[in-house]
Amino acid sequence: MKKLKYIVFLLMALSYIQAFSQTPPIVGNSQKTGLNKRDSPGADSAKQKDLVDILVKIIDKNTPPENRAKPEKANFSVIPYGGYTLSTGFSVNLTGNVGFYTNAAHHQNLSIITADIGYDSKIQKTFRSRAEIWDNNNSFKFVTDLRYEIYPTDTYGLGTFTKLATDNDIYYRYERVYGTALKKIGNDYYAGIGYNLDHHFDIAATGNADGSISDFIKYGQTTQSTSSGFNLDFLFDNRKNPLNPLSGTFASIILRQNLTLLGSNANWESLQVDFRKYIKLSPNSNNVLAIWSIAAFTHGNVPYLDLPSTGSDMYNNSGRGYAIGRFRGRNELYLEGEYRFGLTRNGLLGAVLFANGESFSEFQTNRFESIAPAAGTGIRIKINKHSDSNICIDYGVGTNGSRGFFVNLGEVF
Repeated sequence: MKKLKYIVFLLMALSYIQAFSQTPPIVGNSQKTGLNKRDSPGADSAKQKDLVDILVKIIDKNTPPENRAKPEKANFSVIPYGGYTLSTGFSVNLTGNVGFYTNAAHHQNLSIITADIGYDSKIQKTFRSRAEIWDNNNSFKFVTDLRYEIYPTDTYGLGTFTKLATDNDIYYRYERVYGTALKKIGNDYYAGIGYNLDHHFDIAATGNADGSISDFIKYGQTTQSTSSGFNLDFLFDNRKNPLNPLSGTFASIILRQNLTLLGSNANWESLQVDFRKYIKLSPNSNNVLAIWSIAAFTHGNVPYLDLPSTGSDMYNNSGRGYAIGRFRGRNELYLEGEYRFGLTRNGLLGAVLFANGESFSEFQTNRFESIAPAAGTGIRIKINKHSDSNICIDYGVGTNGSRGFFVNLGEVF
């Protein structure tokens, strides 16, 4: 509990940066929320409260919160914070996102760009920038994922039966360049093509903590790996706000073909299916039941560090209750459910209950033979009522003593 209070205190104390990133107040424009009616908050944003309203009330007592208008072009949310999470240990991070529309009418989906820089007690140094940008008629969607990481981490072998005793420390540097363009082919249906590059180098492993031979060595230990190839994407997405969906469906199928012709160490392919459903439980509240499932399959000589693993989704959020990379395998099945509900009528505070289960195919049999369950709860603090963006602080519990905090800007999925 002390760790949780520590994180919340720092988030509130330091997030004043976001307050000063807003454009000056415009009296009389408080009705303009900038959110599509289908996915808008249950109440006018002028009646809602966020963290900036609280800070502005403390800093400037003479300006009513309802006079703080939405910026005309973009909503920035920036959080410098320090604290502890299961995946990073003690860390110092600067994370932010910007939500914006690409036409003045705000009829299309909300575009988002996220970025974070981090350093932690595991000596991990990370820079990540991800974007989902819609054109002004929702005719095109552009998705990018750029990363550079210096990443000492723990791995435990392949499959869901792996134990903490087979902890195998691995150090590597990592570069990622993903880019995809999708075109509308029907109502909320899209198809597109892109390019994916994963480059791991300076890879070094210490061996298993219990002295046994690691799966990394058995699989084929290397000091570098490159996966370079094209991807075909098929998408259905009728959510309006990916930062905090209140309704709608997201369904994605990604086929990836890596080729030695493009610089890959080997030819290999993968298929990933990502499905998310958001059910608004009442027209009078923003309480939501959210469901998330992933199925990922690979074929060929896939580099060890490119195999599906806990938290290997685009935003590294799957598998709360376990550290990123805790489980790994050639194939993955994942299912999560989350109930999101408000704690205050003004939207400032909310909470969630979640449960998930993940299974990775075993090394020798390549079959799914076990499930790793996890569950937990968390709080939500509204940092920007106009983009409906929350600070998410969760506590998850898995098996074999795995438990810890998970912090996110914007909903986990």
